[in-house]
Amino acid sequence: MTANPQGGTVVVAKRGDADPIETAEIRELAGAAGYHVAAEVTQTRTEDPAYHLGEGKVGELAARVRETDATAVVFDNQLGPYQTFNIGNELPEGVEVIDRFRLILEIFGQRAQTKKAQLQVELAELRYELPRAEAKTSLAKRDERPGFMGLGEYDESREQDIKKQISNIRDELEAIEDTEAHRRAQRRESGFDLVALAGYTNAGKSTLLRRLAADLDIDENEDRHPDLDTTAESEDRLFTTLGTTTRRTELEKRDVLVTDTVGFISDLPHWLVESFKSTLSEVYRADLVLLVVDVSDPVEEIREKLVTSHDTLYERNEAPIVTVLNKIDEVTDEELVEKREALSALAPAPVAVSAKEGLGLDRLRSRIDSELPDYEHERLVLPMADETMSLVSWLHDHAFVEDVDYGDQVVVEFEARPAVVEQSRAKASELPTPAE
Repeated sequence: MTANPQGGTVVVAKRGDADPIETAEIRELAGAAGYHVAAEVTQTRTEDPAYHLGEGKVGELAARVRETDATAVVFDNQLGPYQTFNIGNELPEGVEVIDRFRLILEIFGQRAQTKKAQLQVELAELRYELPRAEAKTSLAKRDERPGFMGLGEYDESREQDIKKQISNIRDELEAIEDTEAHRRAQRRESGFDLVALAGYTNAGKSTLLRRLAADLDIDENEDRHPDLDTTAESEDRLFTTLGTTTRRTELEKRDVLVTDTVGFISDLPHWLVESFKSTLSEVYRADLVLLVVDVSDPVEEIREKLVTSHDTLYERNEAPIVTVLNKIDEVTDEELVEKREALSALAPAPVAVSAKEGLGLDRLRSRIDSELPDYEHERLVLPMADETMSLVSWLHDHAFVEDVDYGDQVVVEFEARPAVVEQSRAKASELPTPAE
């Protein structure tokens, strides 16, 4: 299920239960997939079981396709296999019918560059195809007509093949996740705090990552997570970040790794979110989550996105979540105050910033520092020895060293993550005892 790399001309279609019917997002999605939207057809009505739209509206859709020489119709709805077939029969020959979720999978397929991302896309595609294969099997058995409704030749083994492939990909993703979990543990032991950026596409997460990290890339020689990248794109397009991009930033006392992950998008089915839970594990395993929202959106849209994001994040996440109201340069001070008040129940203490203009970043860094797990204070009294100098050097790399006093003994005072404090005590216990 891959998109035509050349794109093409499409007509957007959408059925809604109430006016107004919004098509801005599906147009953006189509553009992100490389398509040119030439026209749109919308209808307010209950879903037609055969055509999704009313039969007359499908005729109008076919007319628009002919007028624009469109090669595909993109629905901002989920279509069943029979609806897809029926609509296709009313369109000019060769015109493809693409529903919302198949379009998203096309975009994911185009952006998948790492092994993990490619596996997740393949898993999502198989999850999309499975109910269609099951429908073919069910109808063919019931009606004893292979190819019923144009769904293709009945082949029960295809359904089993899909289930086997899904199982195999899950195993591969679990193996990758085990490796990533080990690397996360190593980073924590090395003194790094892990911060994840979450939020909807085009909220400005990648731009914020660049600002927070001050363009300090992770050491190229480090044993890196397979999805780590040394660049964080900030283009104004959906799904620029499909895998994860991690950069290092420095607070006053802390070394922090900040990870940008795939953006959320509205109305994603459970099976699609589940397919990408391996990428979301970067969020679930973080010490702190920054939930980035576009404050220039209408307040009801922001509220809806916050509710959906919280549902996704709180499912497995135990880390604190800080809401970041981004793009304050695009709203007035009065509008910002009104929106903060309107969203106070969902975002009781948000941080307002403009990643693009660099506004509010000091407040955000201070908030990150205060929300991350507390550091422990430690004072080590060490023998004067060569090995002690190595330990002091290690502490400078892994902790915030407040003072080092060199005398008959070496006294080091520092703050660090509990795991680093434990490591320092273990290393100190291994130092040679001075000769009597």
